[in-house]
Amino acid sequence: MEAIWLYQFRLIVIGDSTVGKSCLIRRFTEGRFAQVSDPTVGVDFFSRLVEIEPGKRIKLQIWDTAGQERFRSITRAYYRNSVGGLLLFDITNRRSFQNVHEWLEEARSHVQPHSIVFLLVGHKCDLEPQRQVSQQEAEKLAAAYGMRYVETSARDSINVERAFTELTRDIFELVKCGDITMQEGWEGVKSGFVPNVVHSSEEVTKSDRRCLC
Repeated sequence: MEAIWLYQFRLIVIGDSTVGKSCLIRRFTEGRFAQVSDPTVGVDFFSRLVEIEPGKRIKLQIWDTAGQERFRSITRAYYRNSVGGLLLFDITNRRSFQNVHEWLEEARSHVQPHSIVFLLVGHKCDLEPQRQVSQQEAEKLAAAYGMRYVETSARDSINVERAFTELTRDIFELVKCGDITMQEGWEGVKSGFVPNVVHSSEEVTKSDRRCLC
């Protein structure tokens, strides 16, 4: 019997309003780009399967959050049950880049006792002539916070798959090595519909002594 999915990971997408969070998610989950996108009110939900290795699929639950301050109290409620996150800024909007620190601090203060694996995303890289944040500067900030950095464009479909897939692979490796474990009452990671496959991190480690994490 073929595996449907090994695990379900819940991801949250955060960042200032108008950085393109909804457009990026829709390009990834629906394969389309909307020229006009209404602002997210509260939180929207999307899902998609990702094949990280041949025959190994992960189901992603993706929560699209509103960037406006008046919705932040709603957004905060979703941090704790997320295992991964994409933190977006707009490369043509320096203010959105300067606010990355604030978004990270907010996430970390509300995720306890768990932690979130973040990927920093410089969005709208198709607008190179309007760039206000250099790639080198963004990479330096990401490294300071222990994150990967990827530049994307929902409009031109640049690195959209890569962003979500790299984050998913990073989380998967942490689950395999036992650094992230499934816990009762936590929605960040759930085991999937796979017959005869061990899911607990302890048993995975026992069955594969070659784990290099």
